[in-house]
Amino acid sequence: MNRFDKLRNQHDEAVNEYKQRLQKIANEEGRVADVARDAQKIIDDIDAQFESVTKLTKTDIAFLFLAVALQCCRQYLITDFKDRPGHAQAAKKVFLEKIVDSKDTELRIENGLEVRHHKLYNPSLEEVLLHPVPFDTTRGSKEFCSPFAGAGKLGHRATAIGHDPILGLIFGTANIATSTITTWDFSSYHVFSKAGVGGGDYLKMKASTLKVLKSTENKLLHNIGPNNDGRLIVALSLIKEIVHLRSDVHSKNSLPLPVISSVNPKLASKLAEYGFDMENLLVVGRQASYASLINQIIAMIHSLFYKEEKDGDFKCYQVRTRKILLYSNLIATTSNILYVAISAYLGNTNAIKKLDIGGFMVTIYRLISDVIFINNIKKEFLEKEFYNKVMGDVNLMEEYK
Repeated sequence: MNRFDKLRNQHDEAVNEYKQRLQKIANEEGRVADVARDAQKIIDDIDAQFESVTKLTKTDIAFLFLAVALQCCRQYLITDFKDRPGHAQAAKKVFLEKIVDSKDTELRIENGLEVRHHKLYNPSLEEVLLHPVPFDTTRGSKEFCSPFAGAGKLGHRATAIGHDPILGLIFGTANIATSTITTWDFSSYHVFSKAGVGGGDYLKMKASTLKVLKSTENKLLHNIGPNNDGRLIVALSLIKEIVHLRSDVHSKNSLPLPVISSVNPKLASKLAEYGFDMENLLVVGRQASYASLINQIIAMIHSLFYKEEKDGDFKCYQVRTRKILLYSNLIATTSNILYVAISAYLGNTNAIKKLDIGGFMVTIYRLISDVIFINNIKKEFLEKEFYNKVMGDVNLMEEYK
């Protein structure tokens, strides 16, 4: 074969290869045109594929029933609104109450501290330990324009800021450490006591709120106290404050919602009349936290059952987990609302105590967060599958360029 024949053969081979490429490109263009024409059908098919791979299996349904059962047990047995005891009964259940918040007059007499002997802003460690918290008294208040009058249901618990669940940790502790009481408008009074019939604590004279706080600060930072025991006094006062709040919060009248009483004690009492008090707030918090805990446990255990060869992409498996949590919370919350509504309609006045407010809030959160998560995964799945169908032979197109 001469040189001319070789060149001609090479030319023919190049032309054939070029024609084959042009044919492949033409075929690819036709395929892309078909994809464009049937785009909606392809998207529907991919959507159906996503629903298929994220459909709950028998194992998932077992998890769903378990989650619903746990949520219902929590609603009716653990986090429902309990009947509240009186103050004395509630106090007996509080750890250390008899030691640091004692009401035992005989014990004070035995220790020679039937009455408070303190100098202003400076009680002894023994006085702080043996006497009741000073902000529990209302006697003598008429001499000071009745700072506790007209507070409503909560009485002095709304007007004495030492009973505030948050501010009380500062002002209540300072009051105990200085034998004073600070009211909702941040006025302060010295608390003294007297013996005999009709004895006990009473408001004696006005005090400076600034000095109450400053004296407590000096005790804490510089250990200033009757026997150089300022830090011990503040530490004991803080413990006494916490114990006292705990003994009050679970009682029938409970405590006001945080901070509100320092702005408007009448409003705090009015809210308490409608059930918006600290005890109910804690119950709702427990409902929400326990509901979330059950969700976390179910999600964790369900993730342990993941097998790649059987369940495919882990993100799609997570969608199934989210569906279990979402459906279980919806079922539990819906059943709870129906139970309370039907029971109340039939005359059960205690039905409202079973209302799962915290669980309802968690369900609303799951409706938002889980739907957003599932939609994001679905969007990613659709984009990936549609991209693969549209792009086709990417290498072919790159070579053509």
